[in-house]
Amino acid sequence: MNPELQGRTFPPTEPYLVGREKVREFARAVFATNPINLDPEAARAAGYADVVAPPTFAVVVQEQTLAQLLADPESGIDFSRVVHGDQRFTSTRPIVAGDLLTATLTVASVKSLGGHSMVTAESAITDAVGAHVVTAVSTLVVRGDE
Repeated sequence: MNPELQGRTFPPTEPYLVGREKVREFARAVFATNPINLDPEAARAAGYADVVAPPTFAVVVQEQTLAQLLADPESGIDFSRVVHGDQRFTSTRPIVAGDLLTATLTVASVKSLGGHSMVTAESAITDAVGAHVVTAVSTLVVRGDE
């Protein structure tokens, strides 16, 4: 694991258009039962333009940024040794079907613990006008050699 990654910001991802069916599929997969996650009429009655994604849906968009980090040969990360250690979200507003989202990953920290490494990556997700929607923070543990 390359400690010089700390502080590095990767280029923004291609925009991701949030689809109604993707939100519904994700909601069903995480057993979200709130009608605003599944029914456009319920979402509109609650003041939203369309169905509202469960808070953890942001990981779908964040995945694009993590793919950049993991594919970078300078990272020194062997994906076969990666374990997901932590996941957090800080939202400004919910993600709604129809949103066009872009994510930018910054490596917040790189640490060595024993023979293992930990990298914390913050993915700032913005909408089509550049307004913050959510920041998804993942900590990946890279197991050391056995």
